[in-house]
Amino acid sequence: MNIVDSIKTSVLTPIHPAGFPFIALFFILTVIIGWFWAPLYFVGITLTLWCVYFFRNPERITPVLSGSNVNNLITSPADGRVIEITELTPNEEIGLPEGKWKRICIFMNVFDVHVNRSPMLGQITYKKYIPGSFFNASLDKASDENERLILNMDTKNGNKIAFVQIAGLIARRIICDVDIGNSLKAGEIFGLIRFGSRVDVYIPSEVSVMVLKGQKMIAGETILGDFSKNAKPVKGTFHEK
Repeated sequence: MNIVDSIKTSVLTPIHPAGFPFIALFFILTVIIGWFWAPLYFVGITLTLWCVYFFRNPERITPVLSGSNVNNLITSPADGRVIEITELTPNEEIGLPEGKWKRICIFMNVFDVHVNRSPMLGQITYKKYIPGSFFNASLDKASDENERLILNMDTKNGNKIAFVQIAGLIARRIICDVDIGNSLKAGEIFGLIRFGSRVDVYIPSEVSVMVLKGQKMIAGETILGDFSKNAKPVKGTFHEK
């Protein structure tokens, strides 16, 4: 599907509420600049349609397992591409217990859906906003130096995970609609980042990783990991750090 077809489809797709002020602003500016010089209508209309496209919020169907494994799947919190899968000891600011954890980094470019969804069913137990720089979110140092918002979750299956919204080179606003004590369903919307950014997911080291570096993610649908004992990990997906 090319960008024109995507924009056409997006017109019929729900829009995240955070986008309405921007869409209205672009539309008003289109009317104003077009009044002075008609050819500018086309520029304004294009930018308005792009704004609609950026804030699209398509419906997603989150996969679940049956039986005792019903809450064991970890789904992607963001659309985008996996740029890193690493086993490491997280910084203290992440709020996780000491030890090795796997980190899956998902980069969103300006054409990806930027609505973020909960990876699992559980309760938010930790929230921390850290101001910082605005390096390209695809760089490794973005995890430690860029503006970011960290969430920890006690999952329904009795484990802990963390996910971090990270601002990028163009992104200047992290939106997070949940707080400590809030419960989230798997695939439930919890926030959004404007415009081009990244989400890191921290999962226990023993969890089977089900994706590969370079793989395209769909928020709320792509399975990142599986807590099930019989889950088979994808080989060659991470390195130790």
